[in-house]
Amino acid sequence: MKLNELSPAPGSNHSSTRVGRGTGSGKGKTSGRGHKGQNSRSGGGVRPGFEGGQMPLSRRLPKRGFTNIWKKKIVEIPIEALNVFDDDTVVTLELLWESGIINQVKDGVKILNNGELTKKLTVCVAASKTAVEQINARGGKVEVI
Repeated sequence: MKLNELSPAPGSNHSSTRVGRGTGSGKGKTSGRGHKGQNSRSGGGVRPGFEGGQMPLSRRLPKRGFTNIWKKKIVEIPIEALNVFDDDTVVTLELLWESGIINQVKDGVKILNNGELTKKLTVCVAASKTAVEQINARGGKVEVI
């Protein structure tokens, strides 16, 4: 069997119904919308979540907690992810992006002290206090931006 020989199972594909093409088609005149009413009108119908005037489920359920809309979204990188670089490499945001360690910079990037660092690096990215200590212990340095 080849890809160009594949076909859908018989009876599984149906052509879509063309509405508003005359009374003989079975879906002419009102095009299956019926007579009058909200749903027959152009732009008619109700918004998502509307329950006919009944108190909607989203408002009936109890609410808890608080969402801080000003919260900063920081991308966290474990320090062991920096082991992919060679010794004496200057680690910047651009280098982290190009190497695929991060795929988006939200409100910032921070290196956390998760794992062991085995390379001597110069880091130009924000890092936690313990991560800075580990980088310095390997002979590298952290440049404050």
